[in-house]
Order: sequence, then structure tokens, then C-alpha cells
Amino acid sequence: MIFSQNDKSLLFSSTEIPDVFFTEYLPEASGNYLKVYFYMLFLSKHKSEVKINDLSKTLSLDFPDFKDALDYWESKGLLVKTTDGYILADIQEKELSKLYAPKVTSTPEQAVKNAESQYRAQTIELINTQFFQGYMNPTWYTDIDLWFSKYGFDDQVMVALFNYAHEKRSLHRNYVQATADAWSKNNVKTFNDLDSYFEKMEKRNSLNSAIAKKLNLFRKLTTYEEEDIAKWTENYGYGMDIIEIALKKASSNNKVRFDYIDTLLTDWNKKDLRTPDEVNEYLNSLKGTPQEKKTKATKKPSSIDYTQSTFDNLSDLYDN
Repeated sequence: MIFSQNDKSLLFSSTEIPDVFFTEYLPEASGNYLKVYFYMLFLSKHKSEVKINDLSKTLSLDFPDFKDALDYWESKGLLVKTTDGYILADIQEKELSKLYAPKVTSTPEQAVKNAESQYRAQTIELINTQFFQGYMNPTWYTDIDLWFSKYGFDDQVMVALFNYAHEKRSLHRNYVQATADAWSKNNVKTFNDLDSYFEKMEKRNSLNSAIAKKLNLFRKLTTYEEEDIAKWTENYGYGMDIIEIALKKASSNNKVRFDYIDTLLTDWNKKDLRTPDEVNEYLNSLKGTPQEKKTKATKKPSSIDYTQSTFDNLSDLYDN
């Protein structure tokens, strides 16, 4: 005799989602990613077999967008690809394994109990209340405890870290971790350190904007361009007064490229030119040199080489 259970119709069935999904994954995922995950969760419950192309059409998504969603959930570990399809990971089991991973041995209760002081425990609970409405995922407790030890942040800096991520609407682990790394690399330990760091970054961003505006760059500077500017100001000690001379020189030579500007400023730094007067005096000394006369006599006005990426002869820098 075989006992069987009648399957419920769609009208009476439901698809359950663990609460941990809403704290750990939903804030970071886009709408399309959520749509794909929810529908695949529904299909997996019924062990449905469906073609990928058909599924993307069912969800009214272009196939590349649908494939991006699959890749995203794979990267999060919630979707496991097999030879004949996909398996949805158990979220609760996954979070439990994270909680008791070897790199973090304390439970949430132990993380609070083992904090350096009662004030530290209050700080963790403040983060829970202020940024997670009292429903912070247990793994956050161990992460915060670990970051206190790893980075040496004081309590105010740790709260500021979560406040910063919250204001950026990026309150997820990867962003908080990356921000903490950046602060630590800039020697942030105390709230005064953080205040100085923000002031430094504000000046840097202001200078980046000013340079982009001077060069009529209607786009965001690349990471490499921002690194060049940081080198000019922080390593060479140049302010906008000297940098602007290089910008004007680049504009007058039709070589408005960062590699050209960088080579100019690097040359001035090697020559230990520290003030605008010293730079201008040096540039004036180059006027009328044999190299310049030779260049002017042989160079055609329309023969500007925009593809040259290096300047082998430093005298080429100052040809006008």
C-alpha cells in the first residue's frame, strides 16, 4: 500500500524565505537579481525543469541581464551550478557555517561578552539598533568584533564606519570591509584621525574637480588620474599654483594628457623647483635654446602627435 500526499494547488501553496535573506542579501541586490532569485526559489520547490531561454522570457528579461543575475547569485554562494542545472543553497545553513568558520570562533553573545569593555558592548548594540532596527544578522557581531581587533578602531570610528555605509546606501559586508581597509591604510584609529582623513579627502576631491574643470573633462577622473594628482600633491608637495602652470603648458602644446602633465611635474620635482617663480624662471630659461629653434623650424603646426605616450627626450616636453 502506498500512501501519498496530494500536492497543494498554487492557490494554497507558499514559498518561504528565511529572514536572514532580508538582512544579508536583499539590501545589496538589484531588482532584476531579486526577481530571478525569487522565481528560481519558487521553481526549486517544485523541482521544475525549464530552459534558461524560456525562463528569461517568462521574467521579461533580456538574456544577458538574466545571465548576469545567475552569475551574481553564484558569486554570493546562493546558487550552485551543476552539470544539469542549478541548486539553490540553504541560506540558513550557509550563514551558520559563516558564523562558526575557523577565522571567527566567537558567537554573537561571546563577541559582546569578550569585548574590551562594557562601552564596547554598548557600541555594538548601538550599531544594531541604529542601523539594523534591532535585527542585525548574527554574523555582523563577529565581524565587528574581528574589525575592532584587526584595525584597532576606537568605538566612535566603528560607529562612523557604519554611519558612512548607511549614508552611502551600501550597508553590506563587502562595502563596509572595503571602507574599513581604506581607513586603516590611511592610519585611521581614533575619531580625530578620521576627521583629519575626511579633511584630506575633501581637499583631494576639490583639487580633482578643479583640475578636471581646468582641462574641460566632462567625466569622472579615472583611478589612475586621481593617483597621479595625489602623487603631485602628497609626494611632490605641489599645490594648484604650480600644477596650473603644467596644465597651461599642456594646453598650449595641444598635449592635454595626464601622462604629459605628469612628466612635466615629475621633471620639475627632480629639478627641485618648489615655487611658481622657480618654475617660471626655469621655463623662461628654455626659451630661445637651440633645441627649441630647431623644433620650431622643422615642426609643422598640424603635425601634433596625439598617440605618443612617452617622452624620451625631456626637451620635447617644452616644445611649443
